[in-house]
Amino acid sequence: MVGSKALGGAERWFVRFGNALAERGAPAELAIRAGSQLDRVDLSHLAVHRLPFLTVWDPISRAAVSRLIGRLKPDIVQTYMGRATRLTRLRRGGPIHIARLGGYYKLHPYRRAHAWIGNTKGLCDWLVANGLPADRVFHIYNFADPPRPVATDTLAAIRRELGLPMDAWVLMTPGRFVSFKGHRYLLEAMARLPAAIDGRPVCLVLLGAGVLGQRLRTQALHAGVAGRVIWAGWRTEPGPFYQLADLVVFPSLEEEPMGNVILEAWSWSKPLVTTLFRGAREIARHGEDAWCVPCADAKALAQGVEYVLRDPALGTALAVRGHQRCRDEFGRESIMNQYLDLYRHLAGG
Repeated sequence: MVGSKALGGAERWFVRFGNALAERGAPAELAIRAGSQLDRVDLSHLAVHRLPFLTVWDPISRAAVSRLIGRLKPDIVQTYMGRATRLTRLRRGGPIHIARLGGYYKLHPYRRAHAWIGNTKGLCDWLVANGLPADRVFHIYNFADPPRPVATDTLAAIRRELGLPMDAWVLMTPGRFVSFKGHRYLLEAMARLPAAIDGRPVCLVLLGAGVLGQRLRTQALHAGVAGRVIWAGWRTEPGPFYQLADLVVFPSLEEEPMGNVILEAWSWSKPLVTTLFRGAREIARHGEDAWCVPCADAKALAQGVEYVLRDPALGTALAVRGHQRCRDEFGRESIMNQYLDLYRHLAGG
């Protein structure tokens, strides 16, 4: 269950995870917020229930959650984010409530759960340090979907839509326009980069939307890079934009907990320049599978981007090694095996 109104990385993971459960033949059903952006995604192949999820406390939503659980009688109820977790009240002896966390949230809403899943080791250590029982906190990483390349003419159509020159270096950054994603420093870095590298223009495609959108557009204009920044908007399917990219740039700040973009770049075999936020420090290896720079440092970010673009052999090596790690350590089958083994363990087999 997830009660989010907006559609972001956590909600995209929710869909990927639901699809993966269905592919494994797990008897799973999803509950989402009626009328949310997630409700506009095609989920017709999944068993989906639409609940109010109006606030974190309202009795109407709590009653709807209780009725659904009472009717389905599941072995396990897994909740995402604070809203769905707060509205789920399960007594011991009934279904097992697993709260899955992808961030360093206030823990009060989550303490009623019976077990907890964190998507990084650092997050799990933090959960235990803040009083959750170590024997009920479990670490399982996210996975990235295998790439589904689109046809050449589809990519050409996207290039025309965006106005991308055929010879451009395409830097691509996906993510909501919120402060901890670090777009401010990325635009500062663009202002420091040359307009062309090795005779090819440098363009930045921003894939996302959010509350800081207008502020970022104003910044790009004042920095003199508005002509080199392409605002592609929010896309429910970012795959073709990874396919277009010559380099994926991930400028998040320390608050970023995991960073699915890292796994997605690796899945698509794309070289990656990332800041060293806490999730990246745990999974990325500088110079091996990513080029890592400090957070909130536009100069270092610009230098990293230019360095990788000017060294094609380095970019290829980063992409190859990243893809290998995505396949071996963060593969869909491996991660889903860990989830299903945990469910069996918690439900007594």
